[in-house]
Amino acid sequence: MLTTRPRGTNDLLPGEIEKWQYLEGVLREVAELYGYQEIRTPIFEHTELFQRGVGETTDIVEKEMYTFLDRSGRSLTLRPEGTASTVRALLENKLHAGALPVKFYYIAPMFRYDRPQAGRYRQFHQFGVEVFGAAEPGLDAEVIAMMLDIYGRLGLKDLRVELNSVGCSDCRKVYRAALQEHLKEKLLELCPTCQGRYKKNPLRIFDCKSRQCQELVADAPTITESLCPACREHFSRVQEYLKELQIPYHLNPYMVRGLDYYTRTAFEIVAEGIGAQSSIGGGGRYDNLVEECGGPPLPGIGYAMGMERILLALEKQQVKLPLSRRQTIFLAALGKEAQKAAAVLAQELRQRGLSAEWDYQGRSLKAQLKTADRLGAVFTVIIGEEELQKGTVLIRKMQESRQESLPLEQVGSYLEKECGKGVSEDGAGTMEREKTGAQDSKN
Repeated sequence: MLTTRPRGTNDLLPGEIEKWQYLEGVLREVAELYGYQEIRTPIFEHTELFQRGVGETTDIVEKEMYTFLDRSGRSLTLRPEGTASTVRALLENKLHAGALPVKFYYIAPMFRYDRPQAGRYRQFHQFGVEVFGAAEPGLDAEVIAMMLDIYGRLGLKDLRVELNSVGCSDCRKVYRAALQEHLKEKLLELCPTCQGRYKKNPLRIFDCKSRQCQELVADAPTITESLCPACREHFSRVQEYLKELQIPYHLNPYMVRGLDYYTRTAFEIVAEGIGAQSSIGGGGRYDNLVEECGGPPLPGIGYAMGMERILLALEKQQVKLPLSRRQTIFLAALGKEAQKAAAVLAQELRQRGLSAEWDYQGRSLKAQLKTADRLGAVFTVIIGEEELQKGTVLIRKMQESRQESLPLEQVGSYLEKECGKGVSEDGAGTMEREKTGAQDSKN
C-alpha cells in the first residue's frame, strides 16, 4: 500500500530523531578521540563480496540477504553488514599502502530479511569500527574499552563483556573434527538446518535458536580446548590487557559470533535486563579476511553496534539523554507590510545563527501567539502597523510574559546577545549542557 511502510522498517520522525542525532554525535566524538576516520561505502555491493567475505554457510548469506539482478544481469546485494564493504574500499583505493594501522568508522543503514521484533528490523543502523594492519592483543582490549566508553557516556549500566577465542584456521580444523565426533551419534536429533550445518560448518550449530539443538551442544567440547599455542598466547594477553584496563569480562567458550570471517578474539556486550535482544554490540578479529577478498595478508579487528538496540536499551534503563535544542524566535506579523518586514528580519536573524519563524497565513495575534507557544519560542517579536510607522517592534520574552519596545534596526543584535546565553529543553544553558552532558550521563 502507498501509505504503509514496508515491514521491518521505521520512519524516524521529529521528536524521536533528536535522540538519533545525539547518539550519532557521541559516536563521532568518541571515534575521533580514538583516532578513527569516517568512511562511507555504497548501500549495495556485488553479491560475491558478501558470499566470500561474510561466509556462504552463514545465516546472513543463506537466508537474510536482499539480492537482485540489475538490468545488465549482475547480482547485487543490499549491504547486510559493514566489514566486507570496508575491506573492499580499503583494497580498491589502496588505503593499506601507507602507514599502518588504518582505522575507520561508519554510521550506516544495513539490510537483512529477518523476522521483525523489538530491536531487530529489516533496515537497521549500525555504528562500526574497523582497524587494519595491527595484530597486537592490546588493540583487541582497546576496541572493547572503546565500546564501553561509548556506552558509559550515554549512561548505560549493568553491561557484561562476553569474551571468547575462536582460534585460527588450524585450530578450527581440530575443533571441527572434535565437534563432529561429539555430535555424530546425535545427528538425527538435530533440527534439519543444523543437520546441514553438521557437514558444512558445525560451529554454526551454536547459533541455532532451537532449544533441542542447544541442549545437544550443551556438553560439547569447547573451541578453547583446541587452541594452538599461538592463539592460546594471544587470548591470554588479551585478558591481561583487559585486567590492566580494569574491564571485567565473562569467558563464554560457546560464543562463536554469526560471521565466518572471525579469527581469535570474539566478543559481545550484553545489557542485563532489557529483554530478549540483550546483545547491543559485538565484534572480533578477522586476520584472514583481507587476503580472502583478494588483498595481501593484513590483520584486522572491528566491531558493530546496533543503534536501534542502543536506543532500546536506553529506554529500558530509563536513561534521559541530555538533549538540547536551538532556540526559536517567532515573528508575529500583523498586516501585509508587517509580513514583509518579518520576512526580512527572519533572514537577518538566520544569518546571525538564530532560528526564526514567522506567520505565513495572516492570522490574528492571538493565533500567532499560540503558534509561538507551540514551537517553544523563547522570544516573540510583534510587528504591527503602528510599530512599523514608529520603526519599532515589541519583544516578548515568553517564559516571563513581559515585553518591551525596541527599534527595529537593533532587534538582530539584541536577540543575538540574549540568545547567546542559551536555553535548553529543561531551561538550563545550552552551551553549559553541551560541555557537561557527557559527564552528567555517566553519573
